[in-house]
Amino acid sequence: MTDLDELKITKIEGTAIPVEGNDIDTDRIIPARYLKEITFTSMGNYPFYDERFDTDGNSKGHPFDDPRFQGASILLVNKNFGCGSSREHAPQALMRWGIKAVVGESFAEIFAGNCTMLGIPVVTASATHVQELMEQTKSSPQTAVVIDLEHQEIRYGAAPEPTRIGLEIPESRLKAFMHGTWDSTGILLSNAEKTKAVAERLPYISGFDGG
Repeated sequence: MTDLDELKITKIEGTAIPVEGNDIDTDRIIPARYLKEITFTSMGNYPFYDERFDTDGNSKGHPFDDPRFQGASILLVNKNFGCGSSREHAPQALMRWGIKAVVGESFAEIFAGNCTMLGIPVVTASATHVQELMEQTKSSPQTAVVIDLEHQEIRYGAAPEPTRIGLEIPESRLKAFMHGTWDSTGILLSNAEKTKAVAERLPYISGFDGG
């Protein structure tokens, strides 16, 4: 059985990587030609691929290829990030690159939901605060950033007095992370025997003869 305590996500700490621009859709996050991958294993190679490389495979200088941001685990974005198609490959690609949380002004609902199913908190902050955090990260890439879901705030900069800004996250998603219930598929699979026992008691499943 899945241990929900082990799945609880209350705080994410790390450095951040800024990807500026409004309305960045899932086709830009992960080009459609990579959706043919049988598994998600190699998806970490492809986020923002067409914006990172030219036709000869040379880097265009995208933040995901900037040495200063390598190892970052918190993605900073602007408005309506993850719009477009509902492909789950987009958050899969980001996660496998190393992203553990996303901070932005606003997100497409399906993208945010897909992130939640992977254990990636997606939180919003005001445009002013997001821009300030982006500027701080660009000028000092090693700035420590903490996303504190329990206290619903983002902290960054040096202790003992880091900059604090408020974050917002829908109550249902907050509870899923705080209680460790975000991995609904994993919880269902870990309770396969209980699910089978319930199914066997349901007359419209176990007693159905097809007549």
